[in-house]
Amino acid sequence: MIGADAIIKCLEAEGVEYVFGYPGVAICPFYNSILESEVQTILIRTEQNAAHAASGFARVSGKVGVCAVTSGPGATNLITGVATAFADSIPLVCITGQVNSELLGSDVFQEADITGAVESFVKYSYLIKDVGDIPRVFKEAFHLANTGRKGPVLIDIPIDIQNSPVIKFKYPEEVNMRTYKPTVKGNMAQIKKVIKELEKAKRPIICAGGGVLLSHAEGELRNFAEKYQIPVVSTMMGIGAMPTRHPMYYGMVGNNGKPYANRAMNESDLLLMVGARVADRAVNQPDLITENKVLIHIDVDPAEIGKNVGPAIPLVGDAKHIFEDIQKEDFTCEHSEWIQVLNGYRDSMRPIRKPNPDYVDPAAFITMLSEAMDEDAVYVADVGQNQIWSCGYHIVKRGRFLTTGGMGTMGYSIPAAMGAKLADKKRQVVAVCGDGSFQMSMMELATMRQFGVSVKIIVLKNNYLGMVREYQHYTYKDNYSVVDLSGSPDLEKLSAAYEMKFMRQCTMDGVQDTIKAFLENDESVLLECIIDPMDLVK
Repeated sequence: MIGADAIIKCLEAEGVEYVFGYPGVAICPFYNSILESEVQTILIRTEQNAAHAASGFARVSGKVGVCAVTSGPGATNLITGVATAFADSIPLVCITGQVNSELLGSDVFQEADITGAVESFVKYSYLIKDVGDIPRVFKEAFHLANTGRKGPVLIDIPIDIQNSPVIKFKYPEEVNMRTYKPTVKGNMAQIKKVIKELEKAKRPIICAGGGVLLSHAEGELRNFAEKYQIPVVSTMMGIGAMPTRHPMYYGMVGNNGKPYANRAMNESDLLLMVGARVADRAVNQPDLITENKVLIHIDVDPAEIGKNVGPAIPLVGDAKHIFEDIQKEDFTCEHSEWIQVLNGYRDSMRPIRKPNPDYVDPAAFITMLSEAMDEDAVYVADVGQNQIWSCGYHIVKRGRFLTTGGMGTMGYSIPAAMGAKLADKKRQVVAVCGDGSFQMSMMELATMRQFGVSVKIIVLKNNYLGMVREYQHYTYKDNYSVVDLSGSPDLEKLSAAYEMKFMRQCTMDGVQDTIKAFLENDESVLLECIIDPMDLVK
């Protein structure tokens, strides 16, 4: 056995099903050894998308996503995907090949200090210098990635270490890291303080972030909201924590959120912030959420509590455990009048759109698409105007809504949708992107074709980088700069090149029939929707 064989044994011990990646000389021993394994490799067409695909797999499967690339440009290309996973707290183990140990620091061919480069956006990183450390490092890496506040862990392995003989291989049964002891159970004294405030509150509200989904606490949140009749709003990453049409759910907050959701949060007298970082996109004026209200911040990461705003009651722990523990206590609270007020806001403050009838209305289209999708379908939104329309108009039933809210990385949707489909091949998976973000990952149509990954893709085409164009419309009075996407490919011909079914929708006429044909079987389809170039998300 050599080091590369030992790595594969580690992956097998962790139950890894797929490795998304791109080979090169410095990672070739690994990719040679994996041929003898049942772990399946997926050849991604550019390294950034290896991390995105692993992210989609992790978010749907609940397991750690794994990607592996070579040294130098392979590793540096991976960086954006790693940073994206870190910002969204997605558990990944990212394996990078490296030049010979004795050559480190010599600036040799395809050498890059990848552990140094990713230092600020990984949960932890390793540079393996002794082949005997491989079992321990991998055991720790998987544990770190998928416990506490989840996130990416990078393991850099020089080629000579991969080729070194292993004297004795034993995969550890447990992890004991003296400096890493994440808090899962909430402090009961703090929980009792939370309950005391809930009993006093007249206008409480829960703001659910991505941490609710990461801890698989959707059921506990829903039971809590229903039992105590406490309304819920969400951040972008928290979409799906409650079904969209649940009577206690009032939509996404933030700059691009629902007006009635923001008003509900502003007028509350108790705000229970769960698994959210209180960042600018959800709360652009943090001081407002502490004004005239009690702020309770629940998060598994103690570093997030108080980072952007000071809570009255901090509570460190996993959302699932905390909701379970709160509901074990005996208390009552009543605020039916508050719910009536919020229902009034929801009815009277719905956004009114005036779409151009000469094009597809993306908002109406997304709603109609959502209604036609399977109950447990996975909807993956890219970044740009398509993301905001998706957040506002997609209807989550019992499925998942995936997007990148922390980093906002264009090109995320197609590789993430591939990973999601591989995590659960029976589920319907739809990726929605703009024509700008599509062109950042359209090379992955080859991956879909090669490995038989059936993903439905919708391109909202307006021939602009729409979100930037909209910003320039408001900020620079229609003085547009570097946002024209003229020269984009003919998507019908592109689809044919990849032997993929193609559809085009130009107006709202016959949309229902188009959507039905688009979703009717499990084959990959690319649907181009022509939207008004001047349409706004507001």
